[in-house]
Parts: sequence; structure tokens; C-alpha cells
Amino acid sequence: MKRIAVLIFAVSCCLCGAQYNANNGKVPECSGSVGCCEIYSLTSISQNLGAVGEKITNMAEKITLLEEKLLNTEKEVLELRSLTAGTPQVAFSAALRDSGSGDTGPFTVATPLQYKRIFSNTGNSYNPSTGIFTAVVKGMYFFRFSMFNNLNPVPNSVVSLMKNGVRLTSVWDTSGSDSHDMGSNAVVIPLEVGDNVYVELQPNRIVYDDGMNYNTFSGFLLFTM
Repeated sequence: MKRIAVLIFAVSCCLCGAQYNANNGKVPECSGSVGCCEIYSLTSISQNLGAVGEKITNMAEKITLLEEKLLNTEKEVLELRSLTAGTPQVAFSAALRDSGSGDTGPFTVATPLQYKRIFSNTGNSYNPSTGIFTAVVKGMYFFRFSMFNNLNPVPNSVVSLMKNGVRLTSVWDTSGSDSHDMGSNAVVIPLEVGDNVYVELQPNRIVYDDGMNYNTFSGFLLFTM
């Protein structure tokens, strides 16, 4: 379209020029015909329309891309919702003391440690009054605990991670002249609904803690089964 308009403009200008020379420099009468100026205007309009058309085409392509991205985002949101829908969220983390400092123990019998300072307790499966975590859903869980002792007068600490009264793993330090010893341990275990997990201080042992929160107990659900 652009090429045709430009060609018409060029031919018209040539014809007008020829008529101008044939009439000894006088402007010819173009009664009933389209003049050079009008042809030029049509050409300019055609060019502008072409530029506008290109812009509209580019905008349409961008809108199409945005629509595709929006559709992909909606699909991802739906997938995430399907993955998390109905899945219990269970996680907790706590430190031994909520204030002050000093030893916990010794006790004459094995005693569950009560971790009082709650950092998180999503699902409320951990009970700070007893120190016991109770599974509310069948699944695979991760647990970690740490132990710290002070020289009093020698290290004398043994703690164990327990499941329904059965020892799973332990951390201990009961000899040596050094002080401020610390250790930790962790497990990944399956639990049934109602299973109990806790950290137990062994008889005649102690642990030390203060505002630094050396002794912690944490756990969370990895996946349901």
C-alpha cells in the first residue's frame, strides 16, 4: 500500500511538472483530478496508519505474552494449593529455661526435661508443661536436641531422646577437667498418631543453661504417611 501511494505521488508530480512547463510556468488547471498536494497528504496518512498498525501489532503481541504468563502463574498457584491442601503443619522449637540461669537436676530417676522458652509451636503438638511432643498425624518426623554442662565440679551430664519410653539416641559428657562442654544429636523417625517424643535427663545428672539458651529441643513433620 505504501509503495503504491508513493508511486502515484511521484507520477503525479511528474505530470504536474510537465503541465507546468507546457503552460510557460503557469499552474495548470486540474479540474476533476487529484492534485500533487492531495496525493502527498494521502501518502502521509498512509504512512502514519502503517506506523500505528505496527504499534498495535506489537501491543497485541505483548498482551498475548502477558496472558500466557498469567495463565502459567495461575497454574503454579493451583499446583501449590493442591500440594498443601489438607496437609498438617507441625513444627516446634524450644529452649530449656525461660528466665534465669543454673543447673537442672540432679534427680534420682530419669526425668523428661521441660523446655519452657517457646520459639515456635505450629500445630501445638509440643507441651511445655511436660516437655513431651505428641504426634497428631502419622508421618516421618525430624528431631534435634542439644545439651550443655558447666564444671560443677566435673562434667556430669547425660540426656537421651526418647520415643514412648524407649531410648533412641543420647548425648553425654561425664569426665574431664574442662568446662562448658556442649553436644547435640538428631534423628529422623516414623511416628503414629499419639506417639510421644521427649528428651530425658538421666538419673543423678545435670545440665546447665542461662539466657544463651544452650539446651534446645526441636522437631517438625517431614511428610505424612
